[in-house]
Amino acid sequence: MTIAIYGRDFNESVLAYVQEVLDALNEFGVKPFIYTKFHAFLVGKISFPEGTGTFQNHTELRDCAEVLLSLGGDGTLLDTLSLVRDSGIPVIGINFGRLGFLASINKTEIRNAIGALVNRQYSIDQRGLLLLESKEHLFGDENFALNDITIHRRDNSAMMIIHAFMNEEFVNSYWADGLIIATPTGSTAYSLSCGGPIIHPSSESMVITPIAPHNLNVRPLILPDHFNLSFEVELRSAKFLVSCDSRTVTVDRSVKVGISKAGFHLNLVRLNNETYLSTLRNKMLWGIDTRNY
Repeated sequence: MTIAIYGRDFNESVLAYVQEVLDALNEFGVKPFIYTKFHAFLVGKISFPEGTGTFQNHTELRDCAEVLLSLGGDGTLLDTLSLVRDSGIPVIGINFGRLGFLASINKTEIRNAIGALVNRQYSIDQRGLLLLESKEHLFGDENFALNDITIHRRDNSAMMIIHAFMNEEFVNSYWADGLIIATPTGSTAYSLSCGGPIIHPSSESMVITPIAPHNLNVRPLILPDHFNLSFEVELRSAKFLVSCDSRTVTVDRSVKVGISKAGFHLNLVRLNNETYLSTLRNKMLWGIDTRNY
């Protein structure tokens, strides 16, 4: 098996865990390929197995890896989407961050996780993506999102009016600070913090969640993911913000945005001892109230 590694610059307190990852790969006879910028950050701080390679873009990743290992939190794993794209390369995350819905492997379980990965003791969880379209080609060829696409006001601007359409039929005019259009994967992220529902990843749906709506009777709306959505914005200021996961651009208020299901998905690795529901229970701390016992 060939394994590529992606990470960001981070607090050096977790360097020991990165070393453990590389030592475990070496123990199992796996030659790692490390993202160039992350490799540069690690040089002089840890020791690399003999023959360690590097890659610097999505084209080189396709040629060097069967699996991409993300070291960090959920934000780091979201970054891998720009490298994996439509290649189908599975992604697994070791959580060096806090919550870890996507990067679900605990940093105390590194060796066992690497062993299971090398021995192919895992399943693939296919996660749907959203595609953003506009005449202005926002985000270029990285116009896709695993968690959510968000339309929101700038920090110094007033409330927005966002006109939403589904398959060209008018849905609603949202008076709010913004709208989150989330996948089931993203339903446990920003959308959840704004009152959105938790949606199982296999449900083939998406949810429109308003951010601080002026009308209290406006609630999140779940839709089939094969519908096409479009949005027009009214606001006092000249510009607003659009985000694809963690990437954000400032756009003119005349810009119209279309959102639909992407034509490819992300293959998320699930080790055989974990499921979506077990991760959900652990991360949401369900059942820990002592009154349940």
